[in-house]
Amino acid sequence: MSGKKPEFPEEVLPTLKPFGEDLPSEVSPPASSDLGLGPWDRLYRDCVHCGFCLPACPTYRVIGHETDSPRGRIWLIRSVAEGRARAGPSFVRHMDLCLLCRACETACPSGVQFGALMEMVRSRLDRDRRYPPVERAFRHLLLRTLTDVRRLGILMGGLWLYQRLGLQKLVRLLGILRPLKRLRAMDDLLPTVPMPKSLRAWPQVVPAQGEPQGRVGLLMGCVQRFLFPHVHQATVRVLSTLGYEVVIPRDQTCCGSLLVHEGMRAQAQALARRTIEAFDRAGVDWVAVNAAGCGSVMKAYGELLRDDPAYADRAEAFARRVRDVAELVVRVPLDGRFRRLDLTVTYHDACHLVHAQRIRREPRDILRSIPGLRLIELPESDVCCGSAGIYNLLHPKTAEALQTQKVERIRQTGATVVVSSNPGCTLQIERGLRKRGLAVRVAHLMEVLAWACPET
Repeated sequence: MSGKKPEFPEEVLPTLKPFGEDLPSEVSPPASSDLGLGPWDRLYRDCVHCGFCLPACPTYRVIGHETDSPRGRIWLIRSVAEGRARAGPSFVRHMDLCLLCRACETACPSGVQFGALMEMVRSRLDRDRRYPPVERAFRHLLLRTLTDVRRLGILMGGLWLYQRLGLQKLVRLLGILRPLKRLRAMDDLLPTVPMPKSLRAWPQVVPAQGEPQGRVGLLMGCVQRFLFPHVHQATVRVLSTLGYEVVIPRDQTCCGSLLVHEGMRAQAQALARRTIEAFDRAGVDWVAVNAAGCGSVMKAYGELLRDDPAYADRAEAFARRVRDVAELVVRVPLDGRFRRLDLTVTYHDACHLVHAQRIRREPRDILRSIPGLRLIELPESDVCCGSAGIYNLLHPKTAEALQTQKVERIRQTGATVVVSSNPGCTLQIERGLRKRGLAVRVAHLMEVLAWACPET
């Protein structure tokens, strides 16, 4: 019999004895482990295998295998980390199918930091073995483009022409992308692309109106900057109206959040350092973020750069200044601030806002402060819509199942506007609404507030 470590059959976990009974309580990962998590093994040891995470996990709800639940993935991670199994294709598949939505953290009574564990595991996998060559090339190109502002600007310029010249309509009419599933998914996600503009086209400083509340630096980000510049315009207007001086540093770049989620920590660390430098030079009291995924990673810069002696302390200090825009808005008394809006809206909780940043109440309080606006609670509002960074491009079937569930819940509310706080969610939900032919608009929280701001 060879000494080759076994892979995991699909149904290994449901056939276990009482969960984890055969696992020793104190085992250090051997030198031969495929993961080598070292001190990070404490993250999987915190799990008590209670199963509260299962109904909260979107992939478990869709796929139905325990190996695609947080508890199941933790068991697989522990088995590989302790050298009892290898990190082969099956293991990689179960790790990749995780949305990193972190709903399990909200449900977990033991406080397991599953998101940090998953990001660390992904960073430890041998990237040359993790994906087949074609898959690896696609991911590499996608991430290199989305996290490089210069490349992304060139791409968006091309997409603007693609739509402006009518090529998109022609491509769809002829079905040219039908056999190219991922390119078709990318094309389906595209909203109307505005003409790209550089950061120099934005004012560097927007003065505060009324009683000063502080100096805020605005993260422009990547996708938000190019596809949803109107969200930034609304954010600047709202913050300025509420008394914040808004600074837009021209030397800022991608924050690195997509790279962190994909386990590319070294590349993410480089972007984190550049982000810290840009906003430190701006001399701001807070760093305002209107994209949930970016905010969750930037608030964890202290952990990301903890082993960098030159940046560890600066990263911790920077992370303490990062605020989602909703947190900045609720610092100011809102009574009497807004004009009447006769709208019926529902609110979708972006995963990295509600589960990672634990911001649930603030957006709802803001919406309820607008006279005339009727807020209807969205059933399962904190269940992932299937966007999850680039997940909907890499795993379109699972993402579409989640999108279908989300759109049906929105339809049930009867709302004419669904409010979100993340560009990926906006793209994913808009696509689902178009497919269903529903006349529901997706708007960022700051857009709704800007509609209610008094005319100046």
